[in-house]
Amino acid sequence: MTGDGCPICSKPADAKYAPFCSRRCADVDLSRWLKGSYAIPGKPAGEEDENTRENGPKSAENDES
Repeated sequence: MTGDGCPICSKPADAKYAPFCSRRCADVDLSRWLKGSYAIPGKPAGEEDENTRENGPKSAENDES
């Protein structure tokens, strides 16, 4: 997003709904996240990295460094 415009419709943002201009645009954005239209890049679910496979999951309890 660039500037102070609403990321959905580009109208000026309203502080009450920041960074959106209205409740409607905030709801449109939430709906897109819930439907999976937006995604954060990462490994596909179920893929393990080499450390997890070899050493088991790392947790604070197992960390002795």
